[in-house]
Order: sequence, then structure tokens, then C-alpha cells
Amino acid sequence: MYKIRQYFSTLELTKGFFIALLSSAFIYLSHWGFFYPLVNTILGITTLYLLIKEEQKVWFISGAFIGLFWFWWIALSLQHYGMVWAVPIEILIIMLSYGVLFWLLAWISQKITGFVPTSETLLPLIIKALSLFVLSYIHPFSFDWFKPELMFVESYLGIEKWQFSIILSAIVLSIWKQQFLYLLLILFTYQTHLPAQTKQDDNITLVTTHTSVQNKWNETLHPEQFENVFKHIDQAIEEKKKLIIFPESVFPIFLNRSKHLDSLQEKAKQISIVTGGLYWDGKTPRNSTYIFTDNTITVANKVILVPFGESNPLPDFLSNWVNEIFYDGAVDYVASPNVVDY
Repeated sequence: MYKIRQYFSTLELTKGFFIALLSSAFIYLSHWGFFYPLVNTILGITTLYLLIKEEQKVWFISGAFIGLFWFWWIALSLQHYGMVWAVPIEILIIMLSYGVLFWLLAWISQKITGFVPTSETLLPLIIKALSLFVLSYIHPFSFDWFKPELMFVESYLGIEKWQFSIILSAIVLSIWKQQFLYLLLILFTYQTHLPAQTKQDDNITLVTTHTSVQNKWNETLHPEQFENVFKHIDQAIEEKKKLIIFPESVFPIFLNRSKHLDSLQEKAKQISIVTGGLYWDGKTPRNSTYIFTDNTITVANKVILVPFGESNPLPDFLSNWVNEIFYDGAVDYVASPNVVDY
């Protein structure tokens, strides 16, 4: 703790933690069933206002704790490979990665401002706001991990880029002029309707299996799991449903090379079926969706894969080593270059 205080004051640590906490509140409020658009609106605006005002050290702390509060769950996948010991290490790496990213953005703001001969405060504010604006365009390992505008997803404000730019501009002007009146510009981002719960079509059955990852990949449990899938289909047919939809990878096997493919095709004469399964063409493994309608089977291969969960984004020479050491030599799925509409 003493060494930390050599680099960060208690106030800087507190500010950074508090900003990260505010930025993450919408995630946990939603998880706990609290839906208050006004609260989320205030939390989002306050987060951005406080962050844009601060300097590099607070940005580092904020980024580190945002990495923790937003992405701690990524490390949990390691427990499925018997690597519980590595969970805190990966969480620490995530925290440091986002801490350094945020610090770098604030550092760039400071350096660019240093080239300006005046003591103008507007320029660093603009650069920090622009940094937050472009954060959602930074895709580590080709995956859009962090989008700050998502803080307003369940608020009275919109999350489109033009709306987010107005929010940032209003905050910058308010800080620069030291007048909260400029925050009224945020009213232009008001969304006329809040996200509403979509009423489910009575002709569609959505199935949730609640199967743990360990059980899903346990081949000895597959017969029972697959039997339950067909029970759901038979029940939907009995209830005169037109479509039944199963989760991703509900068939954790190469379905196109399985006897279950014919059984599903036979059932599809009475009901359309959408189910997740693996696909193998003899060369490339893919995580796919199978669509059965009458006598037709359509396979939609996944286009975007989760880094480290479905595909190792590291260079081949390093990726192969990591897969061999940490993932029992597992072969990565391959993303499809084509999007399939169905």
C-alpha cells in the first residue's frame, strides 16, 4: 500500500474508483432488477463530467476499475479448464490493460496541450472527450469490448454516436465555461421512447436449457441432453407452435455429421427449428446455427467469435502454443466471412 501511495494519492485513488463505480452502476442495477431511467441518466452524465475534468492518474485508476467492473467475467472461463489459479491473474491483466489505455488517452491530451503556447483549458477537454468518443472504435482482438455510450442504454438519452457527441460537447462546454446551463444541450439527445419489452409471438417457443458449461461438454451426458431437446420439440408440436428456437451450441457436436441431423429434419416437417450446433466440413470447425424448415436445412456460421472463448486472436506461432498448454490442444473455431439471413 505504501508503494502505491508513492504514485497515487488517496484522493486520486478514491476519485478513480468512484468514477468507475458510477460508470458501472447501470450494469448492476439492471442485473438486480432496478430500472430507473432518470437514475441511469444522472449516473452517466456524472461519470463523464467527472472523468473529463480529471488528469492522467485518475484516468488510470478509473480505467483499471472499469476493466474490473465491466469485464471480470471474462476470466471465469478459465475455471472450466481447471485453471482457477489463473483467474485473479487474468483479472489483473484486464485491469492493467484498461488502466494503461485510459492513462495513454489522458497522456496524449496533456502532451498535445503542451505544444499550445497558451494556457487554454478548452483543448485538453476536447481531446479527452474525443478520446471517449473513439473508445468504442478501439477493438482489442477484433472485439468491441468497451462502449462508454452504453451507460445510457436504459436512460432517457440515446446511444447513437451523434447523441453521444452532443452529450460530450455539452459537458465540455459546461466545464470550460463553468456553467451547468450548457448541460441543457443534452436535451437534444432525449429519446422519445424507452426500450420496451417485446411481446413474444404465441407461435414461437424460446427454449432456455440452463446447462452448465461442464455438463454441456461432458459426452456421457449428451444422450440425456439431446433427449430433452427432442422433448421440447415434441411439446411445441403438440402445442401447435410454428417455430422453436434453442440456444447456441445446444448440440455441442458436429451436428452435420450426426444422426440427430436426420431426426431434426424429420421433426421440421411439423415445426420450424432453429438450434445451435457445431459444423465441420472436413477442414474447418465452426460454431453455427442450423435452421430446419420443411425439407430445407440452412447453416449460418458464426461471423464474430469471442476472443479466447471461441478463437485465439494471438499470432499463429503463439496461438498454437497457448492452445496446447492451456486449452488441451483444442482447435480454434473459424469465423465465417459471410452473413446468412434467415
